[in-house]
Amino acid sequence: MDLNFTEEQNLFRDMVKSIVDDHSTTEVVREMEHDEIGIPAGLWGQMKDNGLLSVLIPEEYGGLGLSMLDAAVIYEELGRGLAPGPHFVSAMVSASAITKGGSDAQKSELLPLIGSGELIVTPAWLEPDNGFGPEGVQLRAEVAGDGFKLSGVKRHVFYAKAAQKLLVLARTGDATDAVGLFLVDVDAEGVSLEQQKSMAYDTQYKVTFSDVAVTAANCLEGDWAIWQDVLMEACILQAAFAVGGAQRALDMTVEYSKDREQFDKPIGSFQSLAHYMADAQVEITGAQVMAWEAAWACSEGKPIQRLAPMAKLFCCNVFRNATAKCEQIYGGYGFTMEYDIQLFFRRAKQQQINWLDNRALEELIAADVLDTDGDTIADPFKV
Repeated sequence: MDLNFTEEQNLFRDMVKSIVDDHSTTEVVREMEHDEIGIPAGLWGQMKDNGLLSVLIPEEYGGLGLSMLDAAVIYEELGRGLAPGPHFVSAMVSASAITKGGSDAQKSELLPLIGSGELIVTPAWLEPDNGFGPEGVQLRAEVAGDGFKLSGVKRHVFYAKAAQKLLVLARTGDATDAVGLFLVDVDAEGVSLEQQKSMAYDTQYKVTFSDVAVTAANCLEGDWAIWQDVLMEACILQAAFAVGGAQRALDMTVEYSKDREQFDKPIGSFQSLAHYMADAQVEITGAQVMAWEAAWACSEGKPIQRLAPMAKLFCCNVFRNATAKCEQIYGGYGFTMEYDIQLFFRRAKQQQINWLDNRALEELIAADVLDTDGDTIADPFKV
């Protein structure tokens, strides 16, 4: 693994850091909490102007065609600013799904629009009381003439009201993997949105589909296998985001420990607190290397079925544990809404349970570690 970053990667890092410093401050993050749209205009405008919405879109469709390692460098900086908005769900996840599973016509039409910011697409995947795998997809796609009708409920649909289209996973048959991907207009007849509340105060929706008509032209050629590949890439980006968030939280706490005094000396001079911060830095550095390794492997076309879930599991756990230590150093102040450290603590916990939670990730890793003879030990997506 070569982690001598290229000049271009370093330029991307510096550019995104500058954008985040100016347009994803903690004040901006606070403004977006519980917002029904959830898109900060300044940050989104800078992303559009600097090509960040086309990071993974192939060059033939007007994108930058960057590698996963390039994207991880960018996402680490976005994580430092807890960058709100639909960049992840639209420009990364949905764009990747359309690239992998869309027809030539769909890719030619949709990817340039996503890359320019004219179109926002968000996945509608998870369902109430169902698991993360194909069996958890029970929203039905019934054949109706030349197309389909969708009926069911999705939850944890990020930025649904800001999007123009939903990328809906729906069951097309009784076989476990009989899951199709459908593009549905948010304002289509039969689609209704209900905003959900979360511990991160971010923008999520419950989406109900009542006999929503979908034409054949809006059915992707991809299936559950495509979606699983997309999820593995998403895990890597989530890992990089978590590393950035953890490092920023620790940096804030180090500064606080230098300024806050007890017994006429900075609290950072007390050995127990200094060791907390030292331990956190060791864990964050290890998480950073793991995220980079998973991103590098993906960029090189190497297998990531173990590395990607390992990266998300470890990095998100480090984010949660590091911010918990930071909260302890802040003391009671850290749990008040006036202090910014709680922004990182709340988002760290939520990130653990978004886009595959710890249990699902552990099952994926165990399946790869133990299934040496090709016999699946368990369905890692049943949880």
